[in-house]
Amino acid sequence: MFEDINKVLLITDMDGTFLNSKKIPSEENLKAVERFQKAGGKFTIATGRALQAVKLYFEYFNCNFPMVMFNGGMVYDFERDVSLYDSFVPDFTRNIVLDILNKFPKLGCEILVRSNIKIVQYNDMEEYHTRICKSNPDIVSLDEVHEPWYKVLFADTEENIDEVQRYVEEKNFSGVDFVRSDKFFYEILPTGNSKGTAVSKLREICNLSDYTIVCVGDYDNDIEMIEYADVGVCPSNAVESVKRAADIVLKQSNDENAIAAVIDFIFSKIKNGGKFDGR
Repeated sequence: MFEDINKVLLITDMDGTFLNSKKIPSEENLKAVERFQKAGGKFTIATGRALQAVKLYFEYFNCNFPMVMFNGGMVYDFERDVSLYDSFVPDFTRNIVLDILNKFPKLGCEILVRSNIKIVQYNDMEEYHTRICKSNPDIVSLDEVHEPWYKVLFADTEENIDEVQRYVEEKNFSGVDFVRSDKFFYEILPTGNSKGTAVSKLREICNLSDYTIVCVGDYDNDIEMIEYADVGVCPSNAVESVKRAADIVLKQSNDENAIAAVIDFIFSKIKNGGKFDGR
């Protein structure tokens, strides 16, 4: 499975996985990624973030393979600045958003489109999210968002997001999927769309049938990707649902250089003949 490092693709979630609690990649993780890439490995990210919020991080590291954006809504080739795959929520999602915002008038809400993040309802958690993502969103009305929507993100306290999630489950909205991407965030995605479906598209588009794909993540929006991967990994800070889905649960958290530990694992398998028998 790990016979040739030139045929290994490492895909990591950002928040809670590659980034530490300060929302930056550790020096140890960065050195490990550089070592992995110099040896021939392919490294990229799979994130719920918008393009603008990811590009800021390229002062720290580079991806040498196309990325998964918007929790699976896009496969993006940064070097050529082209989208290789796109998936958008249907037009009637606007009505679902209106329903939820009418029920929860203080709920933060942002819509992610290609050009920028569009905040249509602002609150303290949206201010926090904007700050940690170092983004410069447009604050607009819902009627002013005309581009296709990759996803919708609701933001509030954990208690309030729990209440929103219960309301959504009671309403049983059809035609879209909902996923918890953090204790503060709840998202609307296209039906059947996930980081996992996007990684499968990446494998197909880039002809990776003979590659070993290693995926790392920590939250519910990473589960399909971890299950799809040839080797699914999570850091020790992952939620229990992700730990159950992963082949490997690391001893290290995102604050303890989890990605460096994954890369050390890959190198150890290369050195010892490449076999991996699961947990």
